[in-house]
Amino acid sequence: MPKYRDKPVQSFNIFEAEEEVLSLDSEISIHDKMYYQNDAPEIDDASYDRLRRRLEGLVQRFPELAKITPTLQRVGTTPSPSFSKVTHREPMLSLANAFDDADVNDFLSRVGRFLSLDIAQGIEIVAEPKIDGVSASLRYEKGLFVVGATRGDGTVGEDITDNLRTIKDIPQSLTGDFPETLEVRGEIYMSKTAFYELNSTQMGSNSKVFANPRNAAAGSLRQLDATITASRKLNFFAYSWGEISELKADNQSQFLEMLSKW
Repeated sequence: MPKYRDKPVQSFNIFEAEEEVLSLDSEISIHDKMYYQNDAPEIDDASYDRLRRRLEGLVQRFPELAKITPTLQRVGTTPSPSFSKVTHREPMLSLANAFDDADVNDFLSRVGRFLSLDIAQGIEIVAEPKIDGVSASLRYEKGLFVVGATRGDGTVGEDITDNLRTIKDIPQSLTGDFPETLEVRGEIYMSKTAFYELNSTQMGSNSKVFANPRNAAAGSLRQLDATITASRKLNFFAYSWGEISELKADNQSQFLEMLSKW
């Protein structure tokens, strides 16, 4: 175990903190590669989140150390060289986590400040399910699905258009009064039932067994042979947008309603 791993964040001096920040940054980078590139995580999500929170806590206590930890500025990981690249017209960022009431209250306070709202009067929010899958971007032009990509590093992703075309939840064309350009963002996931079925098949053929449904979805999606993706039971749900030629919604719930119609 690293030298200072059990030491409370508030007890560090700057020299100890610098050593621990470098250690955490290196460790998290390894786990990011195993998770995003290799689809083979070595630790569970809760353990990974603890490492991230510890690193964030140290940088918050010693802001001058932010420059030595690129991990906190990085989203996802570098796209695989096996796939063609897609540059996102709008950055494709990750969602932040909230672990307790204080995190939620802090989020609401930031929303209030950003929108100049009085949070004492209440703020309407939309709550949506969070399924642990693989982020994907679907680009539609004049109603036709033309390009699909992974998040990659948030700026450049992997072109997985052919693989996404095999997923029944993803329409090849839109209907209704849709915008000329629409980039839909959402999550590719695998149900637990499909996950157990896949692992049973994998074991029967002495093939790789996946650690969890998220990694099974990622491994199925990032195949150079789209027929392999087609043989797996994958689903998709949309929750946001990237580039859009015209946004007629005033809030998130209206946008989700329009997505259902399109």
